[in-house]
Amino acid sequence: MGKIRLDNANNASGQRKNPSKLKKAAIIAACIIIVLFALSIGFYFYLHPQGHYTAEDFGITRIHSSVDFNHNGIDDYEDILLGARQDAENHVIYNSAYVYGGYPPDGEGVCADEIWRAFKNAGYDLKAMIDKDIAANTGAYPRVDGKPDPNIDFRRVPNLKVFFQRYALSLTLDISKIDQWQPGDIVTLGKSHIGVISDIRDKNGVPYLIHNNNQRGNREEDVLSLYAVTDRINGHYRFDASRVDQSVIAAWRDN
Repeated sequence: MGKIRLDNANNASGQRKNPSKLKKAAIIAACIIIVLFALSIGFYFYLHPQGHYTAEDFGITRIHSSVDFNHNGIDDYEDILLGARQDAENHVIYNSAYVYGGYPPDGEGVCADEIWRAFKNAGYDLKAMIDKDIAANTGAYPRVDGKPDPNIDFRRVPNLKVFFQRYALSLTLDISKIDQWQPGDIVTLGKSHIGVISDIRDKNGVPYLIHNNNQRGNREEDVLSLYAVTDRINGHYRFDASRVDQSVIAAWRDN
Protein backbone atom coordinates (compact mmCIF):
# COMPACT_ATOMS: atom_id res chain seq x y z
CA MET A 1 0.00 0.00 0.00
CA GLY A 2 2.87 2.36 0.90
CA LYS A 3 4.44 1.89 -2.53
CA ILE A 4 1.18 2.61 -4.23
CA ARG A 5 0.81 5.84 -2.31
CA LEU A 6 4.37 6.84 -3.32
CA ASP A 7 3.61 6.24 -7.01
CA ASN A 8 0.44 8.26 -6.72
CA ALA A 9 2.38 11.05 -5.08
CA ASN A 10 4.93 11.06 -7.90
CA ASN A 11 2.15 11.15 -10.50
CA ALA A 12 0.49 14.03 -8.70
CA SER A 13 3.79 15.92 -8.63
CA GLY A 14 4.23 15.37 -12.39
CA GLN A 15 0.71 16.61 -13.03
CA ARG A 16 1.42 19.76 -11.03
CA LYS A 17 4.48 20.46 -13.22
CA ASN A 18 2.69 19.97 -16.57
CA PRO A 19 0.66 23.22 -16.46
CA SER A 20 3.87 25.16 -15.91
CA LYS A 21 5.54 23.50 -18.91
CA LEU A 22 2.51 24.14 -21.05
CA LYS A 23 2.49 27.80 -20.01
CA LYS A 24 6.16 28.20 -20.94
CA ALA A 25 5.58 26.48 -24.27
CA ALA A 26 2.62 28.76 -24.97
CA ILE A 27 4.69 31.87 -24.16
CA ILE A 28 7.54 30.71 -26.43
CA ALA A 29 5.10 29.94 -29.26
CA ALA A 30 3.47 33.35 -28.86
CA CYS A 31 6.86 35.07 -28.95
CA ILE A 32 7.82 33.20 -32.13
CA ILE A 33 4.54 34.19 -33.78
CA ILE A 34 5.02 37.84 -32.81
CA VAL A 35 8.59 37.88 -34.14
CA LEU A 36 7.56 36.24 -37.42
CA PHE A 37 4.68 38.68 -37.79
CA ALA A 38 6.97 41.64 -37.13
CA LEU A 39 9.51 40.35 -39.66
CA SER A 40 6.83 39.86 -42.31
CA ILE A 41 5.49 43.38 -41.72
CA GLY A 42 9.02 44.78 -41.87
CA PHE A 43 9.79 42.91 -45.09
CA TYR A 44 6.53 44.11 -46.63
CA PHE A 45 7.36 47.74 -45.92
CA TYR A 46 10.91 47.15 -47.19
CA LEU A 47 9.46 46.02 -50.52
CA HIS A 48 6.69 48.64 -50.47
CA PRO A 49 8.05 51.73 -48.70
CA GLN A 50 5.66 54.61 -48.14
CA GLY A 51 7.87 57.17 -49.90
CA HIS A 52 7.75 56.97 -53.68
CA TYR A 53 10.09 58.90 -55.97
CA THR A 54 10.25 59.63 -59.68
CA ALA A 55 13.05 60.35 -62.15
CA GLU A 56 12.60 64.09 -61.63
CA ASP A 57 13.47 63.73 -57.93
CA PHE A 58 16.98 62.65 -58.96
CA GLY A 59 17.44 65.00 -61.90
CA ILE A 60 17.02 62.12 -64.34
CA THR A 61 15.61 62.85 -67.76
CA ARG A 62 12.92 60.35 -68.57
CA ILE A 63 13.35 58.77 -72.00
CA HIS A 64 10.37 58.51 -74.30
CA SER A 65 10.15 56.45 -77.47
CA SER A 66 10.01 58.20 -80.84
CA VAL A 67 7.49 55.52 -81.84
CA ASP A 68 3.78 55.43 -81.09
CA PHE A 69 3.07 52.17 -82.86
CA ASN A 70 -0.65 51.97 -82.09
CA HIS A 71 -1.21 55.70 -82.71
CA ASN A 72 -2.97 56.27 -79.40
CA GLY A 73 -1.04 59.40 -78.48
CA ILE A 74 1.16 57.51 -75.99
CA ASP A 75 4.71 56.51 -76.88
CA ASP A 76 5.74 52.84 -76.90
CA TYR A 77 7.75 52.89 -73.67
CA GLU A 78 4.86 54.43 -71.75
CA ASP A 79 2.41 51.98 -73.32
CA ILE A 80 4.59 49.01 -72.32
CA LEU A 81 4.83 50.37 -68.78
CA LEU A 82 1.07 50.90 -68.52
CA GLY A 83 0.33 47.46 -69.98
CA ALA A 84 2.62 45.77 -67.45
CA ARG A 85 1.06 47.76 -64.62
CA GLN A 86 -2.42 46.78 -65.74
CA ASP A 87 -1.44 43.11 -65.68
CA ALA A 88 -0.04 43.57 -62.16
CA GLU A 89 -3.16 45.39 -60.96
CA ASN A 90 -5.38 42.68 -62.43
CA HIS A 91 -3.51 40.34 -60.10
CA VAL A 92 -3.87 37.39 -62.45
CA ILE A 93 -3.75 33.93 -60.96
CA TYR A 94 -0.31 32.38 -61.38
CA ASN A 95 -0.76 29.42 -63.71
CA SER A 96 1.95 28.00 -65.96
CA ALA A 97 -0.25 25.34 -67.57
CA TYR A 98 0.30 24.54 -71.25
CA VAL A 99 -2.43 26.16 -73.34
CA TYR A 100 -3.41 25.02 -76.82
CA GLY A 101 -3.55 28.15 -78.93
CA GLY A 102 -0.90 29.76 -76.74
CA TYR A 103 -2.69 32.50 -74.87
CA PRO A 104 -3.85 31.75 -71.31
CA PRO A 105 -7.20 33.10 -70.05
CA ASP A 106 -7.27 36.81 -69.19
CA GLY A 107 -7.23 36.13 -65.47
CA GLU A 108 -4.27 33.75 -65.53
CA GLY A 109 -0.59 33.90 -66.38
CA VAL A 110 3.04 33.83 -65.36
CA CYS A 111 5.80 36.44 -65.46
CA ALA A 112 6.24 36.03 -69.23
CA ASP A 113 2.54 36.68 -69.86
CA GLU A 114 2.96 40.15 -68.40
CA ILE A 115 5.41 40.90 -71.22
CA TRP A 116 3.24 40.02 -74.22
CA ARG A 117 0.31 41.81 -72.56
CA ALA A 118 2.49 44.88 -72.08
CA PHE A 119 3.48 44.77 -75.74
CA LYS A 120 -0.14 44.24 -76.74
CA ASN A 121 -0.94 47.49 -74.95
CA ALA A 122 1.56 49.18 -77.30
CA GLY A 123 0.00 47.50 -80.34
CA TYR A 124 2.52 44.71 -80.89
CA ASP A 125 1.86 40.99 -81.27
CA LEU A 126 4.92 39.70 -79.41
CA LYS A 127 3.85 36.08 -79.85
CA ALA A 128 3.70 36.46 -83.63
CA MET A 129 7.10 38.17 -83.68
CA ILE A 130 8.76 35.49 -81.57
CA ASP A 131 7.10 32.59 -83.41
CA LYS A 132 8.25 34.01 -86.75
CA ASP A 133 11.81 34.54 -85.56
CA ILE A 134 12.01 31.07 -84.01
CA ALA A 135 10.73 29.48 -87.22
CA ALA A 136 13.37 31.32 -89.26
CA ASN A 137 16.22 31.03 -86.74
CA THR A 138 15.46 27.94 -84.68
CA GLY A 139 19.10 27.33 -83.81
CA ALA A 140 19.36 30.72 -82.11
CA TYR A 141 16.86 29.59 -79.47
CA PRO A 142 18.39 26.79 -77.33
CA ARG A 143 15.25 26.49 -75.16
CA VAL A 144 13.28 25.37 -78.23
CA ASP A 145 15.64 22.40 -78.63
CA GLY A 146 15.09 22.33 -82.39
CA LYS A 147 11.33 21.81 -82.08
CA PRO A 148 9.33 25.06 -82.25
CA ASP A 149 6.02 25.03 -80.41
CA PRO A 150 3.96 28.22 -80.90
CA ASN A 151 1.69 27.13 -78.06
CA ILE A 152 4.36 27.80 -75.44
CA ASP A 153 7.57 29.25 -76.93
CA PHE A 154 6.59 32.90 -76.37
CA ARG A 155 5.83 32.19 -72.69
CA ARG A 156 9.32 30.90 -71.89
CA VAL A 157 11.73 33.45 -70.48
CA PRO A 158 14.87 32.03 -72.20
CA ASN A 159 13.14 32.56 -75.56
CA LEU A 160 12.11 36.09 -74.64
CA LYS A 161 15.68 36.81 -73.60
CA VAL A 162 17.07 35.62 -76.95
CA PHE A 163 14.49 37.67 -78.87
CA PHE A 164 15.35 40.86 -76.97
CA GLN A 165 19.06 40.19 -77.33
CA ARG A 166 18.53 40.02 -81.08
CA TYR A 167 16.23 43.00 -81.57
CA ALA A 168 16.25 45.31 -78.55
CA LEU A 169 18.91 47.60 -77.13
CA SER A 170 21.02 45.79 -74.53
CA LEU A 171 21.70 48.07 -71.58
CA THR A 172 23.63 48.14 -68.31
CA LEU A 173 23.12 45.58 -65.55
CA ASP A 174 24.56 48.00 -62.97
CA ILE A 175 21.66 49.39 -60.93
CA SER A 176 23.87 52.16 -59.53
CA LYS A 177 23.65 53.81 -62.97
CA ILE A 178 20.11 54.87 -62.13
CA ASP A 179 19.67 57.20 -65.09
CA GLN A 180 20.02 54.26 -67.47
CA TRP A 181 17.07 52.38 -65.99
CA GLN A 182 13.94 53.74 -67.64
CA PRO A 183 10.20 52.97 -67.47
CA GLY A 184 9.17 50.30 -69.96
CA ASP A 185 12.59 48.60 -70.01
CA ILE A 186 12.56 44.80 -69.87
CA VAL A 187 14.64 42.92 -67.27
CA THR A 188 15.45 39.21 -67.16
CA LEU A 189 16.40 37.63 -63.85
CA GLY A 190 17.94 34.23 -63.24
CA LYS A 191 16.92 31.44 -65.60
CA SER A 192 13.19 31.97 -65.67
CA HIS A 193 11.99 35.35 -64.46
CA ILE A 194 11.22 38.59 -66.24
CA GLY A 195 9.64 41.95 -65.50
CA VAL A 196 9.20 45.57 -66.60
CA ILE A 197 10.85 48.64 -65.09
CA SER A 198 8.46 51.01 -63.31
CA ASP A 199 8.42 54.81 -63.27
CA ILE A 200 8.45 54.66 -59.44
CA ARG A 201 11.83 54.69 -57.69
CA ASP A 202 13.12 54.07 -54.18
CA LYS A 203 14.98 56.58 -52.01
CA ASN A 204 18.25 55.72 -53.81
CA GLY A 205 16.78 56.23 -57.25
CA VAL A 206 16.61 52.52 -58.09
CA PRO A 207 13.38 51.80 -59.98
CA TYR A 208 10.70 49.40 -58.89
CA LEU A 209 10.06 46.21 -60.84
CA ILE A 210 6.62 45.26 -62.15
CA HIS A 211 6.50 41.48 -62.22
CA ASN A 212 4.40 38.42 -61.55
CA ASN A 213 6.17 36.27 -59.02
CA ASN A 214 2.94 34.89 -57.58
CA GLN A 215 2.84 37.65 -54.97
CA ARG A 216 -0.30 37.96 -52.89
CA GLY A 217 0.00 41.71 -52.59
CA ASN A 218 1.36 44.53 -54.73
CA ARG A 219 3.26 43.34 -57.81
CA GLU A 220 5.08 46.63 -58.36
CA GLU A 221 7.93 46.20 -55.92
CA ASP A 222 11.24 47.61 -54.74
CA VAL A 223 13.14 44.37 -55.40
CA LEU A 224 15.73 45.25 -58.01
CA SER A 225 18.42 45.85 -55.37
CA LEU A 226 17.75 42.43 -53.87
CA TYR A 227 18.10 40.80 -57.28
CA ALA A 228 21.35 42.71 -57.81
CA VAL A 229 22.78 41.49 -54.49
CA THR A 230 22.03 37.89 -55.47
CA ASP A 231 23.52 38.51 -58.94
CA ARG A 232 20.32 37.50 -60.70
CA ILE A 233 19.99 40.43 -63.11
CA ASN A 234 21.26 39.07 -66.43
CA GLY A 235 19.42 41.09 -69.04
CA HIS A 236 18.28 44.71 -69.46
CA TYR A 237 16.59 45.66 -72.73
CA ARG A 238 14.75 48.54 -74.39
CA PHE A 239 12.61 47.74 -77.40
CA ASP A 240 13.04 50.58 -79.87
CA ALA A 241 10.93 49.72 -82.91
CA SER A 242 12.58 52.47 -84.95
CA ARG A 243 15.79 50.39 -84.92
CA VAL A 244 14.13 47.08 -85.81
CA ASP A 245 13.70 45.78 -89.35
CA GLN A 246 10.02 46.14 -90.17
CA SER A 247 9.90 42.52 -91.34
CA VAL A 248 10.27 41.56 -87.66
CA ILE A 249 7.38 43.73 -86.45
CA ALA A 250 3.86 42.33 -86.13
CA ALA A 251 0.81 44.35 -85.15
CA TRP A 252 -1.77 43.09 -82.69
CA ARG A 253 -5.09 42.30 -84.33
CA ASP A 254 -8.15 41.48 -82.27
CA ASN A 255 -10.01 38.52 -83.68
